[in-house]
Amino acid sequence: MAKDAVLIIQNITKRFGKKRILKDISFEVYEGEIIGLIGSSGSGKTTLLRTITGFFAPDEGNVLFRSDNFLKKINRNSTYVSIYGKHNVTKNLFGFASQTPSFYEKLTVRENLMYFGSLYNLSSKALRSNIEILLALFDLKHAEHTLGEKLSGGMERRLDIACALIHDPEILVLDEPTSDLDPLLREHIWSLVQKINKRGTTVMLASHHLNEVENFCSRIAIIKDGGLIELETPARLKAKYSSSQKIVIETYPGNYSNIVKSFKKPGAKAFDAQIKGSELVLFSDQTKMVLHELLHTLDTLGEELIDIRVSRPGLDELFLKITEKGEKNNKGGNMREQSG
Repeated sequence: MAKDAVLIIQNITKRFGKKRILKDISFEVYEGEIIGLIGSSGSGKTTLLRTITGFFAPDEGNVLFRSDNFLKKINRNSTYVSIYGKHNVTKNLFGFASQTPSFYEKLTVRENLMYFGSLYNLSSKALRSNIEILLALFDLKHAEHTLGEKLSGGMERRLDIACALIHDPEILVLDEPTSDLDPLLREHIWSLVQKINKRGTTVMLASHHLNEVENFCSRIAIIKDGGLIELETPARLKAKYSSSQKIVIETYPGNYSNIVKSFKKPGAKAFDAQIKGSELVLFSDQTKMVLHELLHTLDTLGEELIDIRVSRPGLDELFLKITEKGEKNNKGGNMREQSG
């Protein structure tokens, strides 16, 4: 049990009727991290978040939280206590923003923040201060008197997250915060998440956009069919599931089919190739040899090299491999948390 864990999820199992949605999930959430729950639709991410925050009670298992102030009031020596049955405490611990905005359309931006702030034991001074901070942080000051129903999709999402933060919770929980947003707005939301985290808030988020979250999540939990099959840092996931590297080139005139055909002559180093728009992408575990042969091939074919990049494949490209291998490793027992 890590000293800096703010939440400890212990063997959570959840059923609806006869259907088991979550299967014996255990892991810890560390103070100040951004942990991403990744899985396809129906994998159990939303149910897990709602169980962790106390909206659902598990059929088996428990969720423990660290709350020194609460423990002093009840004279307990243990550092961690169950979240269940302590609504007044846990509602201050979590800020939750669901996939569908939950603010009131007939209230203005400021009125929504005032209303949601009134649900907590905040002084008038603290509430006013929090509202001004959030309006500035989320770039909503210019729209503070705009009705919720008049907001754009991106502004709706920003207001919803701001309402979840009005009481300055220790943990912000976001369920698919960028769903239905265009790429530019998604990038803006992720930038806000990072700013919130840097201010000291621990963040848990669910997403199916691995390529978006791998660059800023401290750790990534892979959920499949209600089970936790992997929990690691992005770098360790890449190292564990990819022995190959990715070589991306752009050439002129860019006859990539000819390049691949010339490459696949007898005796050539093994590699996989994909043509993606104006680029040729190669995957190989013999990068040095492939690069040597590639440059020779380009010279032979009269192809001018415009750009070349070498990196590990992204997690989105490894997702299928992770879920297949992780599921095999997980058979015969629940996967316990791996160190981060």
